[in-house]
Amino acid sequence: MRIGNLEACPGEKKAGWIPVDGTPYRLPVTMICGGDGKTTLITAGVHSGEHVGVQAVMELAEELRPEDIGGTVILVPIVNVSGYGQRGTSMVWEDGKNLNREFPGNREGTTAEKICRTVTDVLFPAADYYIDLHSGDYFEELHPYVYYVGPVKEQVRAAAQAMAACVDTEYVVESQVTTGGAYNYASAAGIPSILLERGGRGLWSRAEVEADKADVRNVLHHLYGGAGMSDGTRAEEALREAGKQTLLTDVRYIDAPCGGCWYPFFSAGDICEKSAVLGEIRDYFGNVIHICRAAERCVILYQTVSLNLPKGSPMVAYGVI
Repeated sequence: MRIGNLEACPGEKKAGWIPVDGTPYRLPVTMICGGDGKTTLITAGVHSGEHVGVQAVMELAEELRPEDIGGTVILVPIVNVSGYGQRGTSMVWEDGKNLNREFPGNREGTTAEKICRTVTDVLFPAADYYIDLHSGDYFEELHPYVYYVGPVKEQVRAAAQAMAACVDTEYVVESQVTTGGAYNYASAAGIPSILLERGGRGLWSRAEVEADKADVRNVLHHLYGGAGMSDGTRAEEALREAGKQTLLTDVRYIDAPCGGCWYPFFSAGDICEKSAVLGEIRDYFGNVIHICRAAERCVILYQTVSLNLPKGSPMVAYGVI
């Protein structure tokens, strides 16, 4: 297996860097080659303020062994190397763009577009499956859930849905978006892909990292089997009991219609009835200037928890039940 200048033979683990042409940046990559089977790409840090996945991928790169994998696993712990180095939030430092809105990218574009294009040109062609790890941003709390993309080729959708069934979350979201995001674009290009959400507020905990790692191992066990993947996993059980996950096909992403101070009335994971007041925006004198209500009965997947709320920024996202 060869990725850029990084090459690994069966039974080898190699770590190195993939340059982002036209920028000073490089992507850290670990390649674990167990044989001639399929290749799974695992990334984190597409949003650089989402740290649970970053730590989980770094630890998986150290812990996974070639003999446990019936193929190849490529791990990239930080994709937004620009924002991460500046302790930024989701955005690329130089251009303020959100990487997960810019795929497939542009070789002649801004820094964000060049990073995306490097992933598209170098990593995606090698991948048969894709797992992308995310969290809530510095200002967001989040209830764990997993995405796959619905409106793609049936075999791609079915394979991704089976991967999502291996993840130990209560909710699974069938996204209707096929553009912009890394896993969205990969799915539309024919690579079964999932995006796992866990954690938030710029924090990470040992429990959250271990849960992310367990989910990744469950998916890898489903894809490859192998004794090294099976201990402590629940892949087959999850596939049998997939009905225990609640499928959400209608997710509402509500942005702030005005700026001010934000006061949420519920927490991520709470069930809210139709017309429930989810929160309100107040001006700097304490006057209520906007009330956010649930359009349908829903579960709050993530929401802003910082007091400051810029106009047009994410306020709350909920799945219609």
